[in-house]
Amino acid sequence: MLANDHNLLQKPNESKPYGIRVSLRRSDPFTLLVGTDWEREHWYDSESARDAAYADMLRHHEYSRQGDVPTVNLEKICR
Repeated sequence: MLANDHNLLQKPNESKPYGIRVSLRRSDPFTLLVGTDWEREHWYDSESARDAAYADMLRHHEYSRQGDVPTVNLEKICR
């Protein structure tokens, strides 16, 4: 429950209809720390904002080592 909705800097996630679900492949060693059922959802106001974030999550980040391959699963979702 929020006491003062008008003081929020961002809309609550419940009002954002477009999302990305991030989960780990079972072979990812990070699952030993967080479990094989770990997942996280990111929510966006518009489909275009979600698609831009999705493309950014898919790109090869400049701080990754050559040959590193991400072991996360990304899935576009809607409410």
